[in-house]
Amino acid sequence: MPKAIKLFVKYVDAFNFRIGRFAMYLLFVMMAILLWSSFSKTFFNPSLWTLEMAQFTLTAYYLLGGPYSMQMDEHVRMDLFYGSWTPETKAWVDAFTIFFLIFFLSVLLYGAYESTSYSLQYGERSATAWRPYKWPIKIIMFSGILLMLLQSVSVFFKDVAKIRGEEL
Repeated sequence: MPKAIKLFVKYVDAFNFRIGRFAMYLLFVMMAILLWSSFSKTFFNPSLWTLEMAQFTLTAYYLLGGPYSMQMDEHVRMDLFYGSWTPETKAWVDAFTIFFLIFFLSVLLYGAYESTSYSLQYGERSATAWRPYKWPIKIIMFSGILLMLLQSVSVFFKDVAKIRGEEL
């Protein structure tokens, strides 16, 4: 494999590994928010921000953790036939089917870009009582989709290397 591809895979994997390890802890942040929500409903006036903030935190957890789970090969896969295939057959099938994922993520990224730019341009706010700005979570969503797209390309290059008998 060319050196540029090796560097791309190395840096994308390293960056997504670090972001994924950070995203793992967002689950604890969400649990703390929900604990505070229960506590405040019991002893104080209910907080308006807790439910929506927990949703935002779960969105960040899910979208920033996705590339990490793909990198670790821990994502959900239909295993009716896949588990019995040889590693080379798996690489061929993965190298083919990842084009569908890349297409889907490209369309999703375009939509996320449009939505994020709209949110930044017009100061879009949520229609709840708390009324937070939406641009922070939309930037996180755009970033998560972009990282997933980059990780998909990295996985494609690893599959091609595996088909060629190399290891990245």
